[in-house]
Amino acid sequence: MKTIVPVDEINATVTVPGSKSYTQRALITAALAQGRSVIRDALVSEDTAYLIDALGRLGAGIKHDGASLTVDGTHGKPVCPSQRVMMGNNGTGLRLLASVAALCDGTVIIDGSARMRQRPIQPLIDALRMLGVDAKCLQANGCPPVQIDGAGIPGGRALLDAGLSSQFLSSLLLAAPYAARNVMIHLQGPLASQPYVQITLDVMAAFGVRVEQPAETSFAIEVPQTYTPRDYRVEGDVSSATYFMAAAAVCGGTIRIANIGANSLQGDLRFTKILSAFGCSVRLSEDGLEISGPLSKHEDMSFDLGDVPDMVPALAAVSAFRRGKTCMKNIGHLRVKECDRIAALASELNRIGVTVEEKDDEMTVQGPPTKGGEIACFNDHRIAMSFAVVGLSIPGITITDPACVNKSFPDFWNILESLSVHATHT
Repeated sequence: MKTIVPVDEINATVTVPGSKSYTQRALITAALAQGRSVIRDALVSEDTAYLIDALGRLGAGIKHDGASLTVDGTHGKPVCPSQRVMMGNNGTGLRLLASVAALCDGTVIIDGSARMRQRPIQPLIDALRMLGVDAKCLQANGCPPVQIDGAGIPGGRALLDAGLSSQFLSSLLLAAPYAARNVMIHLQGPLASQPYVQITLDVMAAFGVRVEQPAETSFAIEVPQTYTPRDYRVEGDVSSATYFMAAAAVCGGTIRIANIGANSLQGDLRFTKILSAFGCSVRLSEDGLEISGPLSKHEDMSFDLGDVPDMVPALAAVSAFRRGKTCMKNIGHLRVKECDRIAALASELNRIGVTVEEKDDEMTVQGPPTKGGEIACFNDHRIAMSFAVVGLSIPGITITDPACVNKSFPDFWNILESLSVHATHT
């Protein structure tokens, strides 16, 4: 249990951890490369630990010194692990690893937590099968555990439904350079969280692999291609930064984030535009990001957030302090994250007196909160961090499972408490 101490007029500079998305993709490309790579400023967290352990079981040599990871790659020939590979609730890592496992010469079973066993992966399995891989969900329910009977990826053409997660596409792309034949992936229907695919392509290019896009919904990978080892630096995690941006919006004052710049491909940088629409002052340059609050615009607003699901919890926290309605649309894929985030946000915002209207794929929030309360986190790091922001502005907010932030941001509570050093306590 952790009770949040309210503050006012925050003025602080923070450094957020390395991007979770970039860290995991860089680990996989380095693990498939021939030779030694160094990944600097990487995210050190529970999710990273699961992926490092898994890649080690597949033959990569990985050592870490703080936020620096040294990776000795497998030259596209990972070994078959002797035991089931466990990924906890690291959905990104498990999905990205599924295609890598197809490059092993033998059977690989990848499993996760109870919640991970409820999170979909069937569209990725179907696409792997179209590329000639013997893959299946062991419980025949479209979710992990998955079994990959690897003997390489024959290649060819695959149709992919990526409406629930862009990670299905990223998984195929990351392993495709080592297929036996050229790979062509055609998307069926909409692509969820499209900016994360751009991150995948950016990391692949940094390690020397080209992906062509003959059409907006088609991706072509010519073989053979191999990842080239390199020294790679991970930029700050914008999803993690949204909580501190939100703190400036609801408390007032200024937050400066030094390790996120204007050239970032991370989709959650759009949060700055939304805060600007709410009346906050935003300054973004190559040297960093600065947000000054408090928010001042309270008219009804609506946002399509299909591309940026990870910033929805922070946006919900800020929206709780607006008198107007904030409608968050096209967010149905949040129901298959670490928890059903739409239901979790709605129930806990209701608990503190905020009005929430919940639909299948959208949510409307209208503040203000009228009371504190004990916040159930549903073992979801983003629920905990978003309500910590709420607790900076109103008294009586207690986070019941503070340790769940270890999944992506182990130092979150220390940085949050540092905000009060130069703040006025309410």
